[in-house]
Amino acid sequence: MDHVEQGNGTHISEFHLLGFSEQPGWQRFLFGLFLSMYLITVCGNLLIILAITLDSHLHTPMYFFLSNLSFSDICITSTTVPKMLVNLQTQSKAISFEGCIMQMHFFIVFASLENFLLAVMAYDRFVAICHPLHYTVIMSPRLCMLMVVVSWILSVLRALLQSLMVLQLSFCTDLEIPHFFCELNQVVQLACSDTSPNDMVMYFTSVLLGGGPLAGILYSYSKIVSSIHAISSVQGKYKAFSTCASHLSVVSLFYFTILGVYFSAAATHNSHSSATASVMYSVVTPMLNPYIYSLRNKDIKSALRRYPPGKL
Repeated sequence: MDHVEQGNGTHISEFHLLGFSEQPGWQRFLFGLFLSMYLITVCGNLLIILAITLDSHLHTPMYFFLSNLSFSDICITSTTVPKMLVNLQTQSKAISFEGCIMQMHFFIVFASLENFLLAVMAYDRFVAICHPLHYTVIMSPRLCMLMVVVSWILSVLRALLQSLMVLQLSFCTDLEIPHFFCELNQVVQLACSDTSPNDMVMYFTSVLLGGGPLAGILYSYSKIVSSIHAISSVQGKYKAFSTCASHLSVVSLFYFTILGVYFSAAATHNSHSSATASVMYSVVTPMLNPYIYSLRNKDIKSALRRYPPGKL
């Protein structure tokens, strides 16, 4: 690995991303697979954003948050997949130190943003179902914009804090990352210096900024379930549940895949299996989100019919 001495530490010029397979025969298949998934993700989420932007019927808080979620999905995959495609095409595993830090930083920003947006969307569904008469008053455009701006600020601050702390570390000469992108925990594990402050901040931010939104989602849905249960008619229950079915599907997919990744990694201590599993929440989930919303949402399907791809 290329490195130059700088003070008592070591300044690294590049890391190596090991990816998924050492077999040359798999490289072309993986390139085609991830290129297809990336194009589907970008096109699907862009279609959702354009439909919401062009259709005045969708200028509501729920779809405002959904358009931001789609933007976040595009960004989170664009942070990781293009570099992996370049490496597969050039048969290279290298990523510059600066490129690795930037990739790690933006991945944290958009993964955190997705987490906050799902919580904000859960609150929106809570107000719509539990306080329908006051919905338009509570979910004012000002509050909606404020919640999105705060989500962005918290996501950027979290990423900035953790990225700056990584820059303070000294790294060993073994700089192989058993992953397809520069994931924070994998990068920190390569350091030779004391990483306990980094571990503490990672734990604290995960509990506070990761667990907090999840707790908000669970609380919102506990209230939603109680409100739906109190509705007397079956048709009324179905109508109320259908308004949050798409969001509940996306939330389940996002959190179950993340929990599955970290529990499997903790159980097996196998970094390669962790890298494969992390594809679920970093690539597959953003790809599936627009289809979940378009397939399960009548308003989105109507908007897409009114604005077919040729007219968008």
